[in-house]
Amino acid sequence: MTTRILVTGGAGFIGSHYVRTLLGPTGPGDVTVTVLDALTYAGNPANLDEVRDRPRFAFVKGDVCDAGLVSELLAEHDEVVHFAAESHVDRSILGAGEFVRTNVLGTQTLLDAALRQRRPPAFVHVSTDEVYGSIDAGSWPETDPLRPNSPYAASKASSDLIALAHHRTHGLDVRVTRCSNNYGHHQFPEKVVPLFVTNLLDGKKVPLYGDGGNVRDWLHIDDHVQGIELVRTGGRPGEVYNIGGGTELSNRELTALLLEACGADWDGSVEYVADRKGHDRRYSVDCTKIRTELGYEPRKDFAAGLAETVTWYRDNRDWWEPLKKRSAPETASAVAFDDERGPAR
Repeated sequence: MTTRILVTGGAGFIGSHYVRTLLGPTGPGDVTVTVLDALTYAGNPANLDEVRDRPRFAFVKGDVCDAGLVSELLAEHDEVVHFAAESHVDRSILGAGEFVRTNVLGTQTLLDAALRQRRPPAFVHVSTDEVYGSIDAGSWPETDPLRPNSPYAASKASSDLIALAHHRTHGLDVRVTRCSNNYGHHQFPEKVVPLFVTNLLDGKKVPLYGDGGNVRDWLHIDDHVQGIELVRTGGRPGEVYNIGGGTELSNRELTALLLEACGADWDGSVEYVADRKGHDRRYSVDCTKIRTELGYEPRKDFAAGLAETVTWYRDNRDWWEPLKKRSAPETASAVAFDDERGPAR
């Protein structure tokens, strides 16, 4: 029996890779995929070129806040994997309105539409470790309270709680994933890894926030997609699953690795800039639950994954050069060290 999956935000970085994986040679084979994406600045139709002509693929341009459209689509699907989100922290600091609209109201619109169906679809809600706030030592289990510090993180925490409330109140099959910082190919170049790589390939400087001591756990997009698929196929309704990569680096350490990979030197290529407002010092998720329940293990070695990512950007200028001409957030550095969890709606 074929499972009909609606993927929101499927033209962005993570969503498009999820779609390409589902419809690729290693995918489950028993699914059809419809992508719903509004193609805002981070949604790129080219990300779906690989699967566009597949008979099991369909694309709908639309907004997750469009209740009528969403209701029509959910009536035709068995499952929803919800990536669609505004995700850039700097942009949320400049103005939170669009983040609340898309991340909170968009999620609510989808959940309301799911409840109206005769057979409500299962709902995988893709979220972020940023909802937990900042942690000095140790790692967050899924049971830790949410203490978001940026408008972006607060909007994602709100959507998490709304989604889980629909399980507890209405019995809707909701499963939430919270990932650490993603990296890989096809990532919009406002994010730290592609921004730094493309700047260095062009002989430009890279902006390093504050003292460079903020720490993140890095997760390759292949491993993130693996974790999401495990939750979709085997996760328990009403549960939250952390997905991490197992490689903690300070921003300064990451910068050094990117400089080395691009053949650049620190003194001539790094510019220190004022720290972001409310910049969380460290993120770290405890992945015990998804490991023990679903057998998740990160497979991509970080050194190999980073080298592959740099090579991809070196070989695909025609993909990223037009994107870098688009307007960036009006900040001193125009860069976020908190990576993309989902594409723009």
